[in-house]
Amino acid sequence: MRHPPRSGLLVVGAAVALVGTAIAPVVTASGATPACTVDYSVTSQWDTGFQGAVKITNNRAALSGWSLIFDFANGQKVGQGWNAKWSQSATTVTAANESWNGALGSGASVSAGFLASWSGSNAVPTTFKLNGTTCNVDTEPSPTPTDPPPTTGTAPELHVSGNKLVDAGGTTRRLLGVNRSGGEFMCVQGYGIFDGPVDDASVKAIADWKANTVRIPLNEECWLGLSNIKPEYAGANYISAVKDLVAKVEAHGMTPLVELHWNHGQYTGNSAGCSDVHATCQKPMPDAQYSPAFWSSVAGTFKDDQAVAFDLFNEPYPDRATSTTAQAWACWKDGGSCPGIGYEVAGMQDLVDAVRGTGARNLILAGGLAYSNDLSQWLTYKPSDPTGNLVAAFHTYNFNTCASESCWNSTLAPVAAQVPLVAGEIGENTCSHGFVDTAMKWFDDRGLSYLGWTWNTWDCSSGPSLISDYDGTPTSYGVGLRDHLRALNG
Repeated sequence: MRHPPRSGLLVVGAAVALVGTAIAPVVTASGATPACTVDYSVTSQWDTGFQGAVKITNNRAALSGWSLIFDFANGQKVGQGWNAKWSQSATTVTAANESWNGALGSGASVSAGFLASWSGSNAVPTTFKLNGTTCNVDTEPSPTPTDPPPTTGTAPELHVSGNKLVDAGGTTRRLLGVNRSGGEFMCVQGYGIFDGPVDDASVKAIADWKANTVRIPLNEECWLGLSNIKPEYAGANYISAVKDLVAKVEAHGMTPLVELHWNHGQYTGNSAGCSDVHATCQKPMPDAQYSPAFWSSVAGTFKDDQAVAFDLFNEPYPDRATSTTAQAWACWKDGGSCPGIGYEVAGMQDLVDAVRGTGARNLILAGGLAYSNDLSQWLTYKPSDPTGNLVAAFHTYNFNTCASESCWNSTLAPVAAQVPLVAGEIGENTCSHGFVDTAMKWFDDRGLSYLGWTWNTWDCSSGPSLISDYDGTPTSYGVGLRDHLRALNG
């Protein structure tokens, strides 16, 4: 799917002392020094607006860059500011360093100010976080313990044998399961890393549906830790969270399928999801600037764990930008300067090369044109893979062009006769499961793989949602997939 919804904000609390209109650092009885302190003050206020200021003091190791986050409680809205890059999403305000004041040594302070609107009440924020660390408290609260993943599960190491997927013992396998959306959009929107819980209980709930695969959409800017992403959701923090989820999925004997969902590159042409250069929506193709680096890093991270499979790019649609089908397929395979796309494109061959260049032999999936709904010339333009572990990926929803058995017979069956085929996303926007029932039967009859979109508690207006609760309670749509997987896998 192209447009996952925004999620709610995480709001946390901490003790602070109010002095007039300013927040003073908390001093505890023990006299311990907080990791950081923030003085917040309203320096001027009028009928509909006010001027605010923050003074940030770093009491720990020196920082080369900083980002302060706090929440307004009464609908206040920042309009402009100085000495920091100010932004606001819903109630959450972020002040990030300018290029000239990013260094914040141990014991050093920096001040910044802003203008904002208010109405009715102008309560001061109660919690401040500097680079993810809560300020004005003597110690960080202990993290809520999570159940460790079980150690009894073993995820299979899959590889291609003819047009089948087989495990290390040569047994034929199918990928049957769900998508777990969130990692592609939460971080770039500044809300977190995943949408909803990813603890062991929530992963076990997926396994209890008798799923054997979980597809995990990712964001390349978050993985690479680019400067537009909040530090607490970027780079090492993001990678660590993904690795932890992968480990939990494997511990329950399921295959983790990590995929590039949103990427850098400005596209404003036909069917553009956004005009932003950043990875805030589905772009028509991967970008040459960052996508090969993303896959080199992902493959390097997981190359010693061949139970992890790689899906190169969620839903290519160069056919919406280019004028001919031949141009679109050439762009899909080889990238470069593609007609109608304003950024340099990384083709599927570039991404296969990036993965294999690390020495990774993991299974690779490559989806076709038309948001992975068109595989009509996939065999003609199939990328070269020296390991032979390349799989065709297909997406189908009731509203797609290729959403009938006649289309599947004419375009998918010839591909599936030569290489393994995985329907990485199946779903419908009807709040029922009539279409996916038909699709699953077609794939079952041919021994093919499929994954339902999506294991998130959304609703029919924002996309097909399999569950209403992360304990695995199915929606009326999700009942179809759950009952079918249980019937197949007991």
